[in-house]
Amino acid sequence: MILAADIGNTQTVLGSFENGTLGGHWRISTEATLTADELRLRIGGLLGLDGIGWESIDRVVVSSVVPALTVAYEEMAERATGRAPMIVGPGVKTGMPIHYDNPHEVGADRIVNGVAAYAALGGPVIIVDFGTATTLDVIDAEGAYLGGAITPGVETSAEALFSRAARLAKVDLEPPAKVIGTNTRASVQAGLLFGEAAKVDGLVRRIWGELGDECAVIATGGLAERMTPLCETIGHVDPDLTLKGLMAIYERNA
Repeated sequence: MILAADIGNTQTVLGSFENGTLGGHWRISTEATLTADELRLRIGGLLGLDGIGWESIDRVVVSSVVPALTVAYEEMAERATGRAPMIVGPGVKTGMPIHYDNPHEVGADRIVNGVAAYAALGGPVIIVDFGTATTLDVIDAEGAYLGGAITPGVETSAEALFSRAARLAKVDLEPPAKVIGTNTRASVQAGLLFGEAAKVDGLVRRIWGELGDECAVIATGGLAERMTPLCETIGHVDPDLTLKGLMAIYERNA
């Protein structure tokens, strides 16, 4: 069994794969100060909920944008499985050419998403990842990573708004019935959620313009299922896209 871990700035997504099929999957808060022993205990508890022990895990594969936790996960995996994990980065074969000015600047999660999206939908394809940042990544018809756009995520925007506007109270991120809010709560929700959707649709349409034609758009990330119905340009959603990409990359290197 393979354990895949996508370590983001705010949340970490974990998934277990048996014979290439995703089984249990979990989403936990990212805590950059956790030690390898704490990670082993916490993740072991999650595995135990599905009746899985560390002895069943053959290898751990990781993508990470938090360097401190990359080291901790590496140490944790070696102790728990007896094997060094596969860390997606330089030296790991992804099968995806990267047409970025400096390929080392591209976050591992963006490449992993690209691998999974291209495997599922072919190319060209646009991936919208709703996380701490909302990222849009573009894969061309030949399966090469072209680049994309990075913008503050909806939760990040909300935190900035509430911290700077003394008279605005925090609201839950649920879409209101209409854009024209008739109270402060609904007005803030409309601005955050419909505004995020309009931003994503606007960026997607500009990308289509640069590509010269429309193409498939797939969403992933913690808020993907909530945001996709509000967007006009997103035709597919897969919250497990990154985990599937990690497994695909593992199989290419195993």
